[in-house]
Amino acid sequence: MNSSARCSGLLTDKYELTMLAAALRDGTAHRPAVFEMFTRRLPEARRYGVVAGTDRFLAALTDFTFDDAALRLLSGFCDPETMRFLENYRFGGDIDGYPEGELYFAGSPVLSVRGSFAECILLETLMLSIFNHDSAIAAAAARMVSAAGGRSLIEMGSRRTHEQAAVAAARAAYLAGFTGTSNLQAHRSFGVPALGTSAHAFTLLHTGPDGESAAFRAQVAALGVDTTLLVDTYDVTTGVANAVAAAGPELGAVRIDSGELAVLAHQVRDQLDRLGATNTRIVVSGDLDEYAIAALRAAPVDSYGAGTALVTGSGVPAAGFVYKLVEVDGTPVHKRSTGKESTGGGKQALRAARDSGTVTEEIVYPAGRPPAVPGPARELTVPLIRAGDAVIDVGAGALAAARDRVAAGLRSLPWEGLKLAHGEPAIPTRLVPGGD
Repeated sequence: MNSSARCSGLLTDKYELTMLAAALRDGTAHRPAVFEMFTRRLPEARRYGVVAGTDRFLAALTDFTFDDAALRLLSGFCDPETMRFLENYRFGGDIDGYPEGELYFAGSPVLSVRGSFAECILLETLMLSIFNHDSAIAAAAARMVSAAGGRSLIEMGSRRTHEQAAVAAARAAYLAGFTGTSNLQAHRSFGVPALGTSAHAFTLLHTGPDGESAAFRAQVAALGVDTTLLVDTYDVTTGVANAVAAAGPELGAVRIDSGELAVLAHQVRDQLDRLGATNTRIVVSGDLDEYAIAALRAAPVDSYGAGTALVTGSGVPAAGFVYKLVEVDGTPVHKRSTGKESTGGGKQALRAARDSGTVTEEIVYPAGRPPAVPGPARELTVPLIRAGDAVIDVGAGALAAARDRVAAGLRSLPWEGLKLAHGEPAIPTRLVPGGD
């Protein structure tokens, strides 16, 4: 029996084991199968999606086994044949899909999984839990990046979500273009730059008539003049004056976390300039989402801090991915449930563009049968797993490459595809029939 302390086999739903047991009993468990992960439609108000979670999924897949403790638990409701299968389980199939950081649309075959029915069916919950969370965060983050217009963003939502989700959310936000995170575990696990200022509690700790100034002097003494001082604990105008007095005109930044941020940003910028702190940056935070960030585009803001809206997908906490069987023994199978239809057969995709590089449509076609496309087109589907082993880079450079991919994808969209208002997807998806 496997005794790996890192096994993640129980990150699944019981119904997957029910299907496994039944398939082992009737002899269908080892039939060659193809499953696909896709979304039938983009969430409301979203014009594109961002693939995030690939590297996390590949790492979890490596550990997707059943150790002694897990097997003891499962023995209470699994028959001996199912137990023998799980005891030796390791995914040994192939997975193709969109690289992390790629944009996707409704019907995009983001992942295609090939193997026996038994080994593929067990991956459903693990896969969907990672991609539905991370891709939802990345899409929200990408919208915030677009709204910020080149200004930096800090992820600071750890206190508004599950402690492990906070780490994954910080990674997804950084992948989508955020500058860094307040979460130190994300810094440790994924190399996301760690950033942070201070809280009102530190100012309130320093009591007395000179309390705010004393707090600022202490922070500057510990961290240097390039630190960021929080100036809205009491009165913003007084806070800015105290901040510059404590650090001098070379103060790195001030942060405003409440009030009418656009109005205050103009007032603070004017005050800082009058005090000679012309290079001191202004950071704003306080329940910002992409709409609030867009509304601040005309204000003299240098950085934004986003928390609650970001880590909850800004109203869309799950990307809407599903995982469906599309092929058995080389024959397409189709789901016909009302509103939950799926198109049979394994698929791949490419993205067509104008000569300028602006993309025009997503083309989904039967695997191995690419259509002729006039003009530039880019293949989206790449090998991720072969015989159970990753064939793509999941090292330190992978996250940087994914960041570049998101940025390039956003630049390639038609301008209307970046609008925050409700509307059609940025580009249409065209399905090439398989002749089945």
